[in-house]
Amino acid sequence: MSELRFTEDHEWLRAEADGSITVGITAFAQNALGDVVFVQLPELQVYDKGAEAATVESVKAASGVYMPLDGKVLEVNPALDDSPELVNEDPLGEGWFFRFQPTDASAVSKLLDQDAYDRLIKANAQA
Repeated sequence: MSELRFTEDHEWLRAEADGSITVGITAFAQNALGDVVFVQLPELQVYDKGAEAATVESVKAASGVYMPLDGKVLEVNPALDDSPELVNEDPLGEGWFFRFQPTDASAVSKLLDQDAYDRLIKANAQA
């Protein structure tokens, strides 16, 4: 599955060849936050779906990054320690937050696809 999946909390997920999942925040989310100045990355441990795994701080606000599924965080993006602006510059690439091993890999397919996420953004804009 090379296509991205999304959460209603504006995180994106990408399945990797080794079965892990890479997580970041969407372009919509980073745009809403403004200039990112700090990222608190998660510990390498097990998190339950919905738990706050990371925090992103911008000039406007601080926001949680939530665990999209039950699983264990395997790796964090060390580049964000020195360059949190990568979240703004390349949110779907070098601005990723962490990789995790989901407890149930099939649960990824139940998350929003691109079309469903685009509809969510449109609905939020009209609200």
